[in-house]
Amino acid sequence: MPAPVTSPSEFAFELALCAHLEETTDLLPARQLGASVASPGSRIIDVCAVAPGPEFDERTHITPRTIPAAAIESDVGVGHAVFWRDAFDCHPARARRATDRAVDVGFFETERRRGREYVRQATRYPDAWFSRLVGIENKPDLGEPGDLLRQLRLDVSLSLFDEVVLATESYVTGAHLNRIPDVVGIWRFDPETGERDVVREATPLATDATGVEPVDYDSLHTDVAFVTAAEKRTARLKLAERAYGKGWRRYDLPGCGHAGVDSDGRPVCGHFGRVVDPGSECGPDCAAFDPADAPEFDRENLRDTRTDWVADPSGVARRQSGLDRFS
Repeated sequence: MPAPVTSPSEFAFELALCAHLEETTDLLPARQLGASVASPGSRIIDVCAVAPGPEFDERTHITPRTIPAAAIESDVGVGHAVFWRDAFDCHPARARRATDRAVDVGFFETERRRGREYVRQATRYPDAWFSRLVGIENKPDLGEPGDLLRQLRLDVSLSLFDEVVLATESYVTGAHLNRIPDVVGIWRFDPETGERDVVREATPLATDATGVEPVDYDSLHTDVAFVTAAEKRTARLKLAERAYGKGWRRYDLPGCGHAGVDSDGRPVCGHFGRVVDPGSECGPDCAAFDPADAPEFDRENLRDTRTDWVADPSGVARRQSGLDRFS
């Protein structure tokens, strides 16, 4: 038997934590989402966990997919159809993309008048569908911190999340506690047993205040951008919507006879007997690769049965068709 490859511990740790949160809390976890504003793409949070709010059920009725923030914040309302371009305060190309996406997911209805497209919301958007965003940075081995402290300091100074947490498998020493910002919560998590100990509770952050985002690091100074409360509201809405639509099981299973999924939906290899990262470990370069059809994997149904997210809602788009008379 060929020697097993080294397990990508951070990937396996991350999936185990997502499965644990899904099973033991009401949080909706999603993986690898952008968590910066002034410099998009410069900060990717390992896990964004969304806490449902009082209008969560209303959100589940609309669509299981992401609704674009630009469409939500546009001047498109429920009772009166408007020319799509007049409803947006942004570049027409971005407005066009947001309109098409909102129609595609069932949030906008569309009609044509004299060759022009008019749109209205199919239903009121439930602003209070989420109550908190929890940003979780995973670092199983604190002996190899990498850019951990810089990432956590950015998260704290920007305050895009209501809470920021460090999740680790390592024993947390006093020296670790002294280096990690005081407001960052710390979880010690065992991916094998699913036990999670709260070493330190997270302190709520000022999401409604101006944030400071480092955008360029130099040996002698750091350039920063000030992110307004309004910009953060839009970024938080976009983050919550992306997390709702994406979830954490977004990997493709490999076409290998050893490939499978466990009861949580994590990708496993029957040959090596563990969770694997299909994107980096599987394929012809693996000594145990056995070409076959990829196993079937109904990730949406699995998420539906394990959370309050709804995979196939009845939808709302056709319920408003009678409102044409008001336009």
